[in-house]
Amino acid sequence: MTSKVTYLGDLRTSSIHINSGSEIISDAPLDNNGKGEAFSPTDTVANALASCMMTVMGIKARDMGVDFTGSTAAVTKHMQADPRRISKIEIVFEMTLAADEKTKTILERTALTCPVHQSLHPEIEKVVTFNWK
Repeated sequence: MTSKVTYLGDLRTSSIHINSGSEIISDAPLDNNGKGEAFSPTDTVANALASCMMTVMGIKARDMGVDFTGSTAAVTKHMQADPRRISKIEIVFEMTLAADEKTKTILERTALTCPVHQSLHPEIEKVVTFNWK
C-alpha cells in the first residue's frame, strides 16, 4: 500500500503516506463547491508534474556533478468545464545553475521524460519553460 486516504467531511481529505507517515490535506477548490484552503486533488496532479520533473533532473544533475539547489518551478493549472478536467499545466522553471548548452539540453530532456509527464493524458497540454541563470 502506498497511502491511505480518509474523508474528513466538508469536501476535505487526509492522505497519509504509509512509509513515512507524512500527511497531505486536500480541499475542494473554490470553483467546485469547496473552501480552497488546501491543495485540491487536481492541484496536486499539476504540482506532482513539476516535483517529478525536478526530482529526475536532480538525479541526472547529481550524476553529472552539477547542482541546481534553490531552483524553483511556478505551476499554473487550467481546468475545463465539460468534462471537468485539467486542460493545461504550465510550468516555469527558474534554474539557479549557469549551465552550458549540453547540460541544459540533458536536464531539460530528462525533465520531459519524468514518470508523471509520461503518465498524464496526452490531451492535457503541457507548457514547460526553463529559464537558466
